[in-house]
Amino acid sequence: MTNHLLEPWTTPFEMPPFAQITDADFAPAMDEAISEARRGVIEIAENPDAPSFANTIEALELSDALLERVAGVFYNLAGSDSNPAREALQRDFAPKLSALSSEISNNAKLFARIEDLWSRRDALGLSDEQMRVLELTRRGFVRAGAGLEGGARDRLTEVMARLSTLGTAFTQNLLADERSWFMALEEADLVGLPDFVVDAARAAGEEVGAGGPVVTLSRSLIVPFLQFSPRRDLREQAYEAWAARGANGGETDNRDIAAETLALRDERAKLLGYKDFAAFKLETEMAGSADNVRELLMAVWAPAKRQAEADAEKLAAMMAEDGVNGPLEPWDWRYYSEKRRKAEHDLDEAELKPYLSLEAMIAAAFDCANRLFGLEFKPLDVPLYHADARAWEVTRDGKHVAVFIGDYFARGSKRSGAWCSAMRSQKKLGGETRPIVVNVCNFAKGAPSLLSYDDARTLFHEFGHALHQMLSDVTYGSISGTSVARDFVELPSQLYEHWLEVPEVLEKYATHVETGEAMPKDLLERLLAAQTYDMGFSTVEYVASALVDLDFHDGDATGNPMESQEKTLERIGMPHAIEMRHRTPQFAHVFAGDGYSSGYYSYMWSEVMDADAFEAFEQAGGPFDPEMAKALETHILSAGGSQEADVLYTAFRGRMPGVEALLKGRGLGDAA
Repeated sequence: MTNHLLEPWTTPFEMPPFAQITDADFAPAMDEAISEARRGVIEIAENPDAPSFANTIEALELSDALLERVAGVFYNLAGSDSNPAREALQRDFAPKLSALSSEISNNAKLFARIEDLWSRRDALGLSDEQMRVLELTRRGFVRAGAGLEGGARDRLTEVMARLSTLGTAFTQNLLADERSWFMALEEADLVGLPDFVVDAARAAGEEVGAGGPVVTLSRSLIVPFLQFSPRRDLREQAYEAWAARGANGGETDNRDIAAETLALRDERAKLLGYKDFAAFKLETEMAGSADNVRELLMAVWAPAKRQAEADAEKLAAMMAEDGVNGPLEPWDWRYYSEKRRKAEHDLDEAELKPYLSLEAMIAAAFDCANRLFGLEFKPLDVPLYHADARAWEVTRDGKHVAVFIGDYFARGSKRSGAWCSAMRSQKKLGGETRPIVVNVCNFAKGAPSLLSYDDARTLFHEFGHALHQMLSDVTYGSISGTSVARDFVELPSQLYEHWLEVPEVLEKYATHVETGEAMPKDLLERLLAAQTYDMGFSTVEYVASALVDLDFHDGDATGNPMESQEKTLERIGMPHAIEMRHRTPQFAHVFAGDGYSSGYYSYMWSEVMDADAFEAFEQAGGPFDPEMAKALETHILSAGGSQEADVLYTAFRGRMPGVEALLKGRGLGDAA
């Protein structure tokens, strides 16, 4: 039987032939891909010819082409459309891939070839990009333990295998908790909810087969329910379920996984000669050290906390006016904040959402990319992995640039949150390869689908990541697109959010879904005036999470992470009515893998730059200034990881930014 994952793809733009791929194809394809990668590495290591950049570094870049293809398809599907078979495969693949990674980094002959090249690097006649790839390759091997010997090397291999297994389990446990819980609503429980929330609740009820409306743990449903439901008892029940994900006891409880993960990361760092995991992780980031991260976070924490506490007093007073006794609780904040926003800004999300249809916001994101970078988007009629997914061909001046896939709706098979990934990344080595980029969101499905302003911001955010992938223009895949420092990777995404706030963009695309009329000018003005509303709350919940993450990894990481979490929150004086954006047992950024571990701060580090970068457009010819757009593409979007992040940003802006633009953008300048 043909395994289509292993055959040449003759589909348009060599897209994965989703209609022919079955779950039964993945295991044999992954085994063959791992074997091929292993054979390639052995061939490089055993090459009798003297090491050269071509026969060692470039050969290594090309050795895992099949593995990248198979994994690119599988892991995109596992995150966006999971099922029991794919979850079992994830558990099976995790230790195999970890073992391969350890085999490569432990290959002494291969590392000796890399070291030989490094010792002669100045005499090799390398281009700047080749020198960067050599540097990063060697650094990656050293940080993976290539210099270790004997028992230390064997132990690191065991640690890495176990961490891979734990990350998979954490993700699957969280998805299981999110998928299994819902709260049934009677018709009377719908009173006071806007039509879009009622419609979403009825649609969710149909999906879970409840025979009536429900609230699920999808953020696109539970957050508006907490905003609008006048039933405090139901808000509390829903909020507590949302906060308890990953901590419900039994097989899906993530607390022990988090504890073991932190202990193993600490051991990993010490095996490699670092004092703790934060020192190891931050060595290659822009921040450089935990002290620098903490300095930034605390500079923002103080004014944000003052603002949040002042806001809490106002919300508590509103609650008392409603005759509710007791303190303001986390399940009260969004409800009373929404009422306060309506009172202070005359801004009602129910009034706003008809002007923010999904289709219009997609068109807005595309149009901004066209005006800035000349990109055009043409719908593609091709088989995809799910009926909700859609595809476009991206071109510029008639030339193919990328395939863009948008998968926007929440479903039980999709993990929560929003993300951008590449089924195929851009590179030129071995022939021009154009990317296939995927944006995944969890919006409530409707007919039509209407977004909150935060949803629209999320759409622009993920599309900013997509632009980083699509506009990449490098030779080597290892530095392509978003292969940059973690605290730099959020710059393009957060910067792109700013174009949603440009009045001329909203004037053109924020049109009523039924009448087609533009958003009334006074509503537009109220919307833009309210952009820093409740920023104390959102900043506090984010910074608290970032500080907890940093404390987990900066020092002794053993013990009880729940106690560590509470110790951090007590030390910084976390307001009672606000909780971390991600409690430890559901903190997938940190525990589903190493990506954001000791690095959740990176959103704010990047925000310092994105606020400053958009200010550069405003100081030039405006948000669509062609020279600034060209500079942004040249020095950041197309450059990938070809240089250190601070070098890239300085080339774009002429200097590094300070925290002032961030505080101003968040409306916290006065609170400082």
